[in-house]
Amino acid sequence: MAYQTPDHESNSDSNTPTRLYNPYKDLEVPIRNLYQLPTSPEYLFVEEARRKRRSWGENLTFYTGCGYLAGAVGGAGVGFVEGVKSFETGDSVKLRVNRILNSSGHAGRSWGNRLGVIGLLYAGIESGIEAARDTDDVWNSVAAGLGTGALYRAARGVRSAAVAGAVGGVVVGVAVTAKQALKRYVPI
Repeated sequence: MAYQTPDHESNSDSNTPTRLYNPYKDLEVPIRNLYQLPTSPEYLFVEEARRKRRSWGENLTFYTGCGYLAGAVGGAGVGFVEGVKSFETGDSVKLRVNRILNSSGHAGRSWGNRLGVIGLLYAGIESGIEAARDTDDVWNSVAAGLGTGALYRAARGVRSAAVAGAVGGVVVGVAVTAKQALKRYVPI
């Protein structure tokens, strides 16, 4: 749309045609070339391209973040149920909402912190085992799960640490086996 002057500012030469400004007029690049981005990952160094796995820092960030997020969401759900159970007769809507938000926030933080620490321990132990063995296989993950469970419950005694270590190893073993079965039998 051309710029038009208001009536009180009109010039004597009001019939002069105005030209519209087109910022893309001199751009000779086809728009398709601007948005055809590569679909494969791009690496700065050849060594990064050869790697088939995340680095220890990426693993640490990934497992800790996923653990915290899953714990926060799960804890918020548990807190929601606790908040609803704590309703009393005669509570206003505002008070009920406040109870739900407080209990969801408290439980979400607690669960998020617990699972975030478990993810941190798992990633650190797995990366350490992988560096020590200089190989990447299923046993690294299972041993990391065993070590994570044992280390997480070590303050509660030897028996609790042993049980938690066994549970951690079994859980990770089942998860790795399920992942391998999904890769093998479910085409993506």
